[in-house]
Amino acid sequence: MSENQTAFTHCVFFSLQDNSAENCQALVDDCYRLLTRPEGLISLHAGLRDPELARPVNDQTFDVALITVFESRAAHDAYQTHPDHLEFISSHKESWSAVRVFDASAKS
Repeated sequence: MSENQTAFTHCVFFSLQDNSAENCQALVDDCYRLLTRPEGLISLHAGLRDPELARPVNDQTFDVALITVFESRAAHDAYQTHPDHLEFISSHKESWSAVRVFDASAKS
């Protein structure tokens, strides 16, 4: 990616109906199993909320975070209909009590 290109960041924060350690880890594992193959994906990071980080500015209303960076908005848009992304949603949507998405264009 050149200095002037704009990357696209897609951040998703999941709250689970049953937020046991096992269920949270299963969601993280499936992020890596199903979501790392789309063309144009630069990076993917998934993990559990760190309960020790409880400053007033830390959002405590999620269980699992997924941060993806795509080389472009078009790559992100293609990811939305990628079969692996659709399988991920289908496999887990019933377990979610809330999903919050934050998207942004960013110079890299």
